[in-house]
Amino acid sequence: MGDFNNTTVYHNNSYSETDSRNMILFYVHCTVIGLGLPLTLLAISSLISLVRDDHVAPIFVINLLISDLLQICCMIISVATLKKSIYLEIVYWTTVMASVGFMMCVALERCLIIYRPLWYRINRSVKVSVLICVIVWLTPVVPFSFAYSNSQTTSIIFVTYLLLPLPVFVFSLVGTLKSLSASISVSSEEKRRIVGAVVLVFLIYVMLFVPIITDWLPDTYYPSLSLVSFILVRLNPIADLVLYFFMGKGATDKLRALLCCCRKETQRPKQQVLTVSGDRTGTVSSM
Repeated sequence: MGDFNNTTVYHNNSYSETDSRNMILFYVHCTVIGLGLPLTLLAISSLISLVRDDHVAPIFVINLLISDLLQICCMIISVATLKKSIYLEIVYWTTVMASVGFMMCVALERCLIIYRPLWYRINRSVKVSVLICVIVWLTPVVPFSFAYSNSQTTSIIFVTYLLLPLPVFVFSLVGTLKSLSASISVSSEEKRRIVGAVVLVFLIYVMLFVPIITDWLPDTYYPSLSLVSFILVRLNPIADLVLYFFMGKGATDKLRALLCCCRKETQRPKQQVLTVSGDRTGTVSSM
């Protein structure tokens, strides 16, 4: 496993390959902190108000954002201290694995809304969701903490844990797409949001975590792949914020309307005056 605190900047005239790597990761950390911290706090505060007995869907998203917030806090400590800490590494990588677990929960939950809507409405509850969240948090903490002293064992645990959700992501994606036409209890707008969320979760997993899985496989270390995979993992909090946006009601419709508007604008003659007739109002509701 690579060191999390690889952001130490050496102030000298000769920059080796390690110095360049440290400099790149340092700026990546600063970028994620600057963008992710305020937006994640804002997203969590807006979702907490939605947790009700009859609306448990945001619970997994809230925990996903909390795991992202802990990752950002680890980056802040790393940038501020510029010192290596094994405890900081344990906290960071366990929150990364927990983040993947909550991504799996989000994808599976969205799939069940379409694939088994009646079963989902009957069996969903805050207690069940909280219990699942506790399991997701504890699953990576216990084995990862005891095995961190052995780098080979740690790599095996990390790769295994990240590969286990892959069948769930594939099942959620295929099941959601196959059940679109058969589901009549879910509105078309809700279907678009669910499909968008499931597809985006799958893309985030493939683009951000598959490279680090490949990098941590035995006898597959390549410096370029290692650097790229570590950068992609650091971008996980930003990617989850994009997922949060697309899961909001009306987000995909707004984006589609914006793209259509831009297309119409480019097709209009330059001398033509754009006129707007009628009042158009829209409401934005939370998840």
